[in-house]
Amino acid sequence: MENTPSGEEAPLRENELQSPSMRSRIVQRVKDLAFMVAAVLFLRTFVVQAYQIPSSSMENTLLVGDFLIANKFIYGPHLPFTSYKLKGRDPKRGEIVIFLSPADNKDYIKRVVGLPGEKVEIRDNRVYIDGKVLEEDYVNLDGPAPPEADYGPITVPDGHYFVLGDNRNRSYDSRFWGPLDQNLLRGKAELIHWSWDGRHHRPRFERVGDILH
Repeated sequence: MENTPSGEEAPLRENELQSPSMRSRIVQRVKDLAFMVAAVLFLRTFVVQAYQIPSSSMENTLLVGDFLIANKFIYGPHLPFTSYKLKGRDPKRGEIVIFLSPADNKDYIKRVVGLPGEKVEIRDNRVYIDGKVLEEDYVNLDGPAPPEADYGPITVPDGHYFVLGDNRNRSYDSRFWGPLDQNLLRGKAELIHWSWDGRHHRPRFERVGDILH
């Protein structure tokens, strides 16, 4: 028998590492770790994901440096490594959506303005849906208006949505590349979980927790 000083732990012998109880604890820890990794991947793929706002196209609703939580489940998530999309509900007018741009294959964020089957027209930066002006208290019209301040009319095809940036004169949106195919939707922006003011190098605590409308 090996003697050890009082109060000190004896070194673990090699045969103890191979004991059934030690092996079972190791196996359980590996299972726990695998479960946590699988849960994180599941949540990120099907439920929620974080995004950072890199541009001013949604000001003043969203600012550069805002970090968002998006609900990926609401419109139906894509199955990994496939083109198949699970069934979710349809977007509603006014919702802020994240999607894969048909123009450059990057993630964009805009607001749903026109729904399938509606006639959309823009005159002097005012949106008309089926001939009636759309009230948009979130729109920012700073800066010179582009030629796309007058657009249409067009009818939104089935399975598509007309999306615009809130910063209407500085947004690359459906006016440039057409209505958005619903299969390109990634999720709905829900809330701001962090915000960083890069110009003044400080957090914007007053924006943290804001629910997006």
